[in-house]
Amino acid sequence: MSDRYTIISADGHAGANMETYREYLDAAWVEEFDAWRDKYRNPFRDLQADGRTRNWDDERRVREMAADGVVAEVVFPNTVPPFFPTGQLVARPPTERSYARRLAGIRAHNRWLADWCGGEHRHRRAGLAQVFLNNIDDAVAEAKWAKEQGLAGILIPTTPPDAAGITPIYAPDWDRLWEVCQDLDLVVVNHGGSGSPDYGPYPASKFLWIAEAATFFRRPLTHMLVSGAFERFPRLKFVITEQGASWIPPLLRQLDAYHEQMGSGRIGELKYDEGDRLPLKPSEYFARNVWVGVSFPSPVEAESRHELGVDRFLWGSDYPHDEGTYPYTRESLRRSFPGVDPADLRRMLAGNAAGVYGFDLDVLDGYAAECGPTHAEIAEPLETVPSDSNSPAFTRP
Repeated sequence: MSDRYTIISADGHAGANMETYREYLDAAWVEEFDAWRDKYRNPFRDLQADGRTRNWDDERRVREMAADGVVAEVVFPNTVPPFFPTGQLVARPPTERSYARRLAGIRAHNRWLADWCGGEHRHRRAGLAQVFLNNIDDAVAEAKWAKEQGLAGILIPTTPPDAAGITPIYAPDWDRLWEVCQDLDLVVVNHGGSGSPDYGPYPASKFLWIAEAATFFRRPLTHMLVSGAFERFPRLKFVITEQGASWIPPLLRQLDAYHEQMGSGRIGELKYDEGDRLPLKPSEYFARNVWVGVSFPSPVEAESRHELGVDRFLWGSDYPHDEGTYPYTRESLRRSFPGVDPADLRRMLAGNAAGVYGFDLDVLDGYAAECGPTHAEIAEPLETVPSDSNSPAFTRP
């Protein structure tokens, strides 16, 4: 066995530029796209100047990630698709009026992604097709298309509590989508960042958004655990990404306690029938159906692996974002995982992601033989953190 680690990032971000997205749009939308693009202004720092090409430049991306010790990645969106007000991961869901335009936009992205992930570097990438939750038929159709195109899964957004007209993911109506994903072995993934309500035009609005964002983007995990979807579809794979990890064990303990209390028929003044109580505890569904993409884990987040289960933990770099571990991935691993059993670290850095998303470890091990960090290197505790990194891997305990 090699003395080098193979590293798969379970959290990478990519997208095309506007000229390229135009080529992937349905022809009926091109004229409207041109008018929209004239008014569009890029809101993201990491999509400007020299850094923007990291989102689509094959050679640059592979070169920089290899220099950082990473040989493969799960690909989430980053650039702004046509007709979006901002990036997909923070944008509110489309309204009835904007739905058709926004759907055309994510389909342009998905088509580009399928080509980008299926090209020369296909062994290094597992792409996720974006879907909306506004229309179940469209979501099912996009999932089937994603499988046909060789993508690894679908990315579902978090619905804000004040969004109207969207069926919640805990409703049985979504069984049609979960059945397709289970049967086609498509991973259902939810990324942190969306789900916040509209705070209005008030001085405190931006502060409230950042202060409460985690409250809202963590909701899908609870919704899926208690919905019965994992009971009806026991082979369904569900992954939450870039949402931290240390908050999950307390949540599972709380949900398990409620599950146990429901067996008595009451929780306080609320009455429960036997049919309201799922056969397994939420923590048991988690251990069977859920994985956690833990991006730029700090030492505290890394410690959560003991309660989550080493087999549930997927490490992520968040490349090319400013808060990601690049170009200090080796240093971040030395800070968060010194002295960890190499067998456990192999699972968290590559084995689990390969099993969930379908990477070929034999191929990736060959790449890692040239650029992967050694066991001895990562086992050495980090004494001084990089002064020019904004990553929580270094700024949080």
